[in-house]
Amino acid sequence: MAQWTSAVGAAQLARLLNSQQDRPASGTRRPPAYRALADGIRLLVLEGRVPVAARLPAERELALSLSVSRTTVAAAYEALRGEGFLESRRGAGSWTAVPAGNPLPARGLEPLPPEALGSVIDLGCASLPAPEPWLTRAVQGALEELPPYAHTHGDYPAGLPALRAMIAERYTARGVPTMPEQIMVTTGAMGAIDAICHLFGGRGERIAVESPSYANILQLMREAGARLVPVAMAEGLSGWDMDRWRQVLRESAPRLAYVVADFHNPTGALADEDQRRRMVDAARSAGTVLVADETMGQLWLDEKYADGGMPRPVCAFDPAGSTVITVGSASKAFWAGMRIGWVRAAPDVIRSLVAARAYADLGTPVLEQLAVNWLFSTGGWEQALDLRRAQARENRDALVTAVRRELPDWEFEVPDGGLTLWVRAGGLSGSRLAEAGERVGVRVPSGPRFGVDGAFEGYVRLPFTVGGAVAEEAAVRLAAAARLVETGATGGTEAPRTFVA
Repeated sequence: MAQWTSAVGAAQLARLLNSQQDRPASGTRRPPAYRALADGIRLLVLEGRVPVAARLPAERELALSLSVSRTTVAAAYEALRGEGFLESRRGAGSWTAVPAGNPLPARGLEPLPPEALGSVIDLGCASLPAPEPWLTRAVQGALEELPPYAHTHGDYPAGLPALRAMIAERYTARGVPTMPEQIMVTTGAMGAIDAICHLFGGRGERIAVESPSYANILQLMREAGARLVPVAMAEGLSGWDMDRWRQVLRESAPRLAYVVADFHNPTGALADEDQRRRMVDAARSAGTVLVADETMGQLWLDEKYADGGMPRPVCAFDPAGSTVITVGSASKAFWAGMRIGWVRAAPDVIRSLVAARAYADLGTPVLEQLAVNWLFSTGGWEQALDLRRAQARENRDALVTAVRRELPDWEFEVPDGGLTLWVRAGGLSGSRLAEAGERVGVRVPSGPRFGVDGAFEGYVRLPFTVGGAVAEEAAVRLAAAARLVETGATGGTEAPRTFVA
């Protein structure tokens, strides 16, 4: 019986390997070809870009795709077997593995376990601690409202009526008239997008995505069997390239398109109203359902966006409600542990999502819904957001200063909101930086996690999750990781310093 559960084609593996090329450091001897190939495959496995238990191409096929000798591929495979990253059996081929004792690579951007936080600075997860005292007050308020609900069955597939009405009211206040029947409460934004993908984007369906885009959503769509169609972002923080979007939607006719118009993750770009209008028009013309992710929308950090300075929501340009589905969440704006999200869509779409939910998670926890409703109804949400924005702004400024000092060759633009910097890493491989960072005690996601088929190898994403002395130490460790990559150092581990602040 074969031990592999998926397969990677020769052409696909060659694309992923070729994307890893980074600048050679002066005076550094290049490793033998077989060693470079083995290291490249090992990196792909460690990053989760090639799954564990994936069957690799036959030696001859991969040699042809890479234009190298079969001997080189055979030697690379043998090196990987010796290191525990490859297993083989006659008649079954070779498949990827991880050595005993190594953790399985993550396909997304999961947070570090608490026990690792003393020695590793986590720049992988773009989430901040809870804005106290508002979390505690919200939970206390929810407990006071709980008794009447405790006398019911507790299953509300569309969400608590009070919270649905409150969310609808908030959209109406933003200039987009909304009824409670247009709202479904979900278990976070991920739960919302998962439900939308299963309803509209069945296996094999095309989904157009920004390039780059949010890594966890890309992985969710891949695992749902979607065919991702990347659309390049405009340069810098200027948002969408509408000529590219119109062309892709016209030629590919994707069933869905997924966009983050409000402080895009990872670039921080903010789409203006003209881009939003043109995007909705292009999606409507192509018959594409446009999913607008607003999870970062309230995290503006520049005061010019206060008092109505933000562009109108994407759904404001779809008055008939037939094209745009909006996703919101409390997890980024308030706290990642508050797993409350929502969908705003036409009533018939909401009914279909609710009906399908009976075969998924049935509903969202009542107590957390009551906590968010308490925040919305008491003004606590706005006060908590003020704290969140102040913290993110301070962290952003500290991280920008530290990275510019320690890594002057790295390039980025400072966004006006959101939680992330999208950084061109001075010609270095983002995958190799991520691996070296683990060795020196800083965890950073590489650019290819946010792209399709190996794109953005020269980038890393840095979130505003640390500030002060921790941000300075993070930049020092990133500079140490960059030196390891530049010198081609492999093997061994440079022990990270324990850091408590």
